[in-house]
Amino acid sequence: MENYRMPLIGDKAPSFSAVTTQGTINFPKDYKGKWVILFSHPADFTPVCTTEFMTFGSMMDEFKALNTELVGLSVDSLYSHIAWLRKIQELEWKGMKKVEVKFPLIEDIKMEIANKYGMIQPGQSSTQAVRAVFIIDPESTIRTILYYPISTGRNFDEIKRIIQALQKADKDACATPADWRPGDDVIVPTAGSCGVAKERVESKDENMYCLDWFLCFRKEKKK
Repeated sequence: MENYRMPLIGDKAPSFSAVTTQGTINFPKDYKGKWVILFSHPADFTPVCTTEFMTFGSMMDEFKALNTELVGLSVDSLYSHIAWLRKIQELEWKGMKKVEVKFPLIEDIKMEIANKYGMIQPGQSSTQAVRAVFIIDPESTIRTILYYPISTGRNFDEIKRIIQALQKADKDACATPADWRPGDDVIVPTAGSCGVAKERVESKDENMYCLDWFLCFRKEKKK
């Protein structure tokens, strides 16, 4: 088997072509100009994965509103994927029912893509992918990597929050503090000189405040 270096934040997303439940995709070429959440799950017809796909499927419009596409992967066959997604439409959980998963689910029986992205981690399983999440920006650069153990379902509100935070940082050249949510104050870039630091601390700008020279916030207008 070919050896791959696990991709890191800041790397270009490794490219591949794959058969999916929505037809063949060429990744990341087909998603240029969009944010992408590429995620893996251990296996079809497993309980935790089923709740995750119901959640992702029900949130698909929320992610589309953020110019974000979803792409799933497991090492199961295309026919297994199709049968499982059809079964999901018959289930109801937490008010979610008749959930139709319209985003592509990759067939990766040979585990080539899973290995390329470091989704197979032998300490967990050599035959199933861990719950990996890669958030990839419109320039095909990996911006966030999350790994969950096989037993633990993902926090989808957090995945959405990360997308919102990255988009905010890119748009306004800022950083987001702990537990940031859209509409919260943001952190301005750290002062690059003593003079700038002094100006900020002494600033009378009503839209900015500093806890110290290295930690200054910009107020966000509340609707």
